[in-house]
Amino acid sequence: MSGGHGDFFCNGRFSVYAVVRSGGKQYRVEEGAILTVATLEGEPGKEVTFGDVLMVADGDTVKAAGTAKVTGEIVAHGKGEKIIVFRYKNKTRSRKRTGHRSKTTTVKITKIEA
Repeated sequence: MSGGHGDFFCNGRFSVYAVVRSGGKQYRVEEGAILTVATLEGEPGKEVTFGDVLMVADGDTVKAAGTAKVTGEIVAHGKGEKIIVFRYKNKTRSRKRTGHRSKTTTVKITKIEA
């Protein structure tokens, strides 16, 4: 089955993957995957460690990650897509349009240690 939601990781082979938490969000990562998260400290090329690992899966075995660690390398810093905020009050012709672009960091996952 292809073309469905989440097929990025369903490639027919069993590989090691982990679920990590960064910036209040959870991400499913494999070794070699490129991930865009909220801003992290460090320059491109520097190593970063995700200590908040929620789960590690290796083929059919799934285990809660007590001492697991996911390591990655910072690839680049940038900005996310623009978010438009539009406030409107009826009957008063009151309209306010603002927006922002969140700062992001792109990370390449290098190692998953269970």
